[in-house]
Amino acid sequence: MTENNTPARLAGNAGTGTATGIGSMPGGDAREAARTVTGSLETLPYLPELPARGPGADMIGRTAGLLVEVYAHVEPSGWRISDRPGRDTRRARSWMGEDLDALEEFTQGYEGDLKVSVVGPWTLAAALERRNGEAALGDAGACRDLTASLAEGVRAHLADLRRRVPGARPVLQLDEPSLTAVLRGGVKTASGYRTHRAVDRAVVEGALRDLITAADVPVIVHSCAPDVPFALLRRAGVSGISFDFGLLTEREEEAIGEAVEGGTTLLTGVVPGVDGPLSDPAGSVMGVRTLWRRLGLSPGTLAESVVVTPSCGLAGASPAYARTALAHCVRAARSLADNPE
Repeated sequence: MTENNTPARLAGNAGTGTATGIGSMPGGDAREAARTVTGSLETLPYLPELPARGPGADMIGRTAGLLVEVYAHVEPSGWRISDRPGRDTRRARSWMGEDLDALEEFTQGYEGDLKVSVVGPWTLAAALERRNGEAALGDAGACRDLTASLAEGVRAHLADLRRRVPGARPVLQLDEPSLTAVLRGGVKTASGYRTHRAVDRAVVEGALRDLITAADVPVIVHSCAPDVPFALLRRAGVSGISFDFGLLTEREEEAIGEAVEGGTTLLTGVVPGVDGPLSDPAGSVMGVRTLWRRLGLSPGTLAESVVVTPSCGLAGASPAYARTALAHCVRAARSLADNPE
């Protein structure tokens, strides 16, 4: 965030029609994934995630490997907080290093926005188990510790990115698919018979704001779950909100209009994340144009307010489809810039 607490704008989508991916890619070849992403996306490339490699490459383990003075290991039930770093932590860090090496190789001389993703504090708290097997979400102190540790890890991660790609303007994406469940008390306990109580909205907002302030770069929050809390995220200071456009409800449309008028970038997931037929690029963003007209928004704001993305990560797609989907996002974004009406 800037000094006057106004969220930083994404620089790469200044009326040119920008596209990007969510994060995950198919397969386990870091160099191939980096080549695909950087070759497909000119204005907002990103650090690919390759969960098919196994624990430590999944989004929870990957982020756990970034935590400072908090460690985790794999149990049959998932990731659990540890007293010290072990094999699983070392593996997560090794794979992150491999991914960054590959990205560095294919971004020589690049100048512009460059996106990296970590799991946000609330999805992390809902997924990481304490020593008793219950989610950290059930312990307010554990949640605060996780947020502070994540903030330190994020700062180091962004500093590493700047060293590797000196021309990059880092953009941080917080993956928060469990955020709505956290707010509604929908996260199940270890037994599966009860749920953790809902976390106060002010507490959720405060933790996100603290992390955004610590990152000191434009921050996007991504959720592919229904009912994304647009207003809460805007108050927390996000620069952009990434969501599955197909899950947008009528109730959320007013929040969309307010976000656009407030300068928030919308990363609209309009291209399927799994193999299947694709419409023409203009058809993929037809719903976005229709929403703009329905809300009475100026067509001229489309290209500067909207980034086109797949509906979610591409880990479940074939490599060929992943390449096609990213290229399709680029063409759809250009159609918004060239023909906003």
